[in-house]
Amino acid sequence: MTPVYLLILLAVIGCMLLVDRRWSLAFWRDARAATVCLVVGVVALLVTDIVGIALGVFFRGATWAMTGLLVGPELPIEELGFLVLLSYLTLNLLGLAERLSRRSTR
Repeated sequence: MTPVYLLILLAVIGCMLLVDRRWSLAFWRDARAATVCLVVGVVALLVTDIVGIALGVFFRGATWAMTGLLVGPELPIEELGFLVLLSYLTLNLLGLAERLSRRSTR
């Protein structure tokens, strides 16, 4: 077991930070609102994961690239990184869509 997948997730989140910083899409536009949205998004997706695990729909697919660390039954630590990435990507895409729609109405 290696931290390859977790490190890749962290690198991509870092890239999302750079994109956000460059074009002020989420945190560099309104840090408080972006933090609330990110936390709400991660919690909502985490609840969905927990319900899916409890129902037997979701399960951990262990590979050589994962650390093997679990934060709950069938819930690898990499899943938290993925949920942060997914929520942050959504925030950046919404920020981009808003910016483009404002540009097109001028």
